[in-house]
Amino acid sequence: MTRDDGTLTLALVALGAGWGLTQPLTKITVTAGYEPFGIIFWQMLIGTLLLGALRWRSLGRLPVTAKTCAFWLLIAFLGTLIPNSASYRAAFHLPSGVMSIVISTIPLIAFPIALALGNDHFSWRRMGGLALGLAAVAFIALPEASLPERAMVAFLPLALIAPLCYALEGNIVAKWGTAGLDPVQVLFGASAIGTVIALPLALGTGQFRVPTSPFILADFTMILGAVIHVLVYTGYVWLVGRGGAVFAGQVSYLVTGFGVVWAMLLLREHYSLWVWTALAAMGVGLTLVRPRVAQTPEKVKNLVHE
Repeated sequence: MTRDDGTLTLALVALGAGWGLTQPLTKITVTAGYEPFGIIFWQMLIGTLLLGALRWRSLGRLPVTAKTCAFWLLIAFLGTLIPNSASYRAAFHLPSGVMSIVISTIPLIAFPIALALGNDHFSWRRMGGLALGLAAVAFIALPEASLPERAMVAFLPLALIAPLCYALEGNIVAKWGTAGLDPVQVLFGASAIGTVIALPLALGTGQFRVPTSPFILADFTMILGAVIHVLVYTGYVWLVGRGGAVFAGQVSYLVTGFGVVWAMLLLREHYSLWVWTALAAMGVGLTLVRPRVAQTPEKVKNLVHE
């Protein structure tokens, strides 16, 4: 292994650990009383400020047109507003480790959508991966002893809304591109527009909350989760450029694994044999669905959103 290969591998592991950490941070935040639209507002505001600081010299050259605004609006809804409002609600009821397993269904859900849009070709290998992904969800949903409480099963469909949105988003980007924007411009514009939309939603639903003294743990986990999201996304974009889309796409395995481990360490979660079986089936399924050749960086979509 060359020095550069070692650096890229360490970066891949660091990104997986960071994204995996956002799941238990979210669990702590929502359990303490933060509501979805309130979290989304702060997440998008922090993202806008951090990315704006990162690219402030080029903000004046940001292409603001009807086409880019429409694209930012699409990404804001499919990438954050809809999936996060659903996943944050589901995270209140479901174990954090289970949420990490569910979010890894993104590439599995993306495959049939890609077939419908003509972005990919039918493959029995990938169809087998899709079947294993469905089996993994069934291992969590069907057995009586899979979850701590049987009533939690009702929130699995809610948790699946997020990977469905991300799969749609990724296929739309692959089919029609990013309106000439680079990935950081996409995230900055979507975060800025999303902030404007999320604020009245949070105020209108009574979910707006300002962290005030005396601060509680959830105040810090909410802010830390938003900062980690921006940093790892930017790091992911860098990794795609240096190591290629297929290499960077392996972060999905690490996110799920680290998400489960972080939940065990920070939240003291324990899982049944059915959940561990689901994790194994999901891992094999992701291996089968994973593309054999790299896509162009412009068509790569972030595999994990938190």
